[in-house]
Amino acid sequence: MYLQYYLKKLGYPNIPNFLIKYLNCPSLLRLKQVGYFCGMDYASKDIYNFSEHITRFDHSLTTALLVYKITKDEKSTIAALFHDIATPCFSHVIDYMNKDYEHQETTEEFTKKVIMGDNFLQCCLEKDHINPEDIINFKQYTIVDNERPKLCADRLDGIILTGIGWTKDITTEDIDSILENIMIINNEYNEQEIGFKNLDVAKRVLEISDNIDTYCHSAEDNYMMLLLAKITKIAIKKGYIGYEDLYYINEDIFFKILNTREDEELNSYLNLFRNIKKENIPNIEIPNVKKRILSPVVIGNRIG
Repeated sequence: MYLQYYLKKLGYPNIPNFLIKYLNCPSLLRLKQVGYFCGMDYASKDIYNFSEHITRFDHSLTTALLVYKITKDEKSTIAALFHDIATPCFSHVIDYMNKDYEHQETTEEFTKKVIMGDNFLQCCLEKDHINPEDIINFKQYTIVDNERPKLCADRLDGIILTGIGWTKDITTEDIDSILENIMIINNEYNEQEIGFKNLDVAKRVLEISDNIDTYCHSAEDNYMMLLLAKITKIAIKKGYIGYEDLYYINEDIFFKILNTREDEELNSYLNLFRNIKKENIPNIEIPNVKKRILSPVVIGNRIG
């Protein structure tokens, strides 16, 4: 299992002591039932055949451990752990539902509300003398999150996890070489950024990233994203679930709610989502779907 290998290379289960208590925060534990691949774990296996079940909790943990590995900074590590805390059920499907195809950031609006509403998390932050705003504003840590085409922990971890679970073109050797060759650099904007010591490793990351971008622009993926967005929109419109509920329940609960409804329209779309064959996917193209452009830095020189 490549995910377990990756976790082990990041030091898991021997994680830093300061981080342990945060792993029990209810808002973070919810992400164990929110898949990393936008709800497609429930979709037709003819379209998606993931090699491993990867969750937003996994991504939160590996991003945090990646940040700690290269910075040894506690505050930015905690911010990394909670950077996806406002991920709704089906993640970027909700951005599709909101017609935000290009930036896919509409779901970030609940970050402050979720963090401030988690009393256990507030107690942890108070004990560590950390202002909640320092965690809410995670984008202030450019190692954690940064604009494309720059590389950050969130982006690099996403490439590794997606290469493991979906495109399946990353190996244990790739994981080793990536983790051995990353470094903090001060980029041309006087920001801290993740860079590489080795050009070949950077090119390999670019190759994996480009393959992911191809998958994300395929007719199959866009059709399925739109289909699940339609299912979710119908469920909200008919009052089976509220929009804000998506940020507090998990995906298992969402489908359990839908499965109790004797709704012919909804069941028809659900059946299509779960059983459609690849040859029946229409050839669709959505304009302005997010381009996963990447231009990493290798010893001071930006490539790509």
